[in-house]
Amino acid sequence: MRVIAGDKKGFRLKGPKGKDTRPTEDRIKESLFNILRYIDKDSMVLDLFAGSGSIGIEFLSRGAKRAFFVDRSYESIRCIKENLEHTGLKDRAEVIKSDAIKTVSMLKSKKLKFNYIFIDPPYGYDLGVEVLEKIWGNSILEEKGIIILEHEKGLNLEDNIYGLIKMDSRSYGHKSLSFYAKK
Repeated sequence: MRVIAGDKKGFRLKGPKGKDTRPTEDRIKESLFNILRYIDKDSMVLDLFAGSGSIGIEFLSRGAKRAFFVDRSYESIRCIKENLEHTGLKDRAEVIKSDAIKTVSMLKSKKLKFNYIFIDPPYGYDLGVEVLEKIWGNSILEEKGIIILEHEKGLNLEDNIYGLIKMDSRSYGHKSLSFYAKK
């Protein structure tokens, strides 16, 4: 696993130990950023179920202003902090050890809004839709913001979820990315 582009291109990233992790492969990450294209320098990023932090770190490497990494696993939090230290990006990051759904409400109370929200929940628990509902209900997505949901291929997600509309969906092997924005 590595940083693909930007000022930290080529830096190797560690993954959390354990059988429950599914790091986003480099080819999927590369496709994701090819779809997004330009990352605005003032972008705020939220990486939910962050694992190694590789997606948020990629956003920072490509110029995002700040990224928030959320995971409830001690091993993942340790790994994210090590990766941020290794890449020299820790000053532009906030790492939160907490449940993703609870964190969304906390971020609203801090009046934070995000341009990009990446969600990679554990497969098989239907957490993706629950998190989309929480994001919509707490209004933490900027007006022209984008939510990227990584999920298992074959999971049938609605085109309209609350006030969000699916803009695109791509499959890569057994994984898919679905892109949502405000209607």
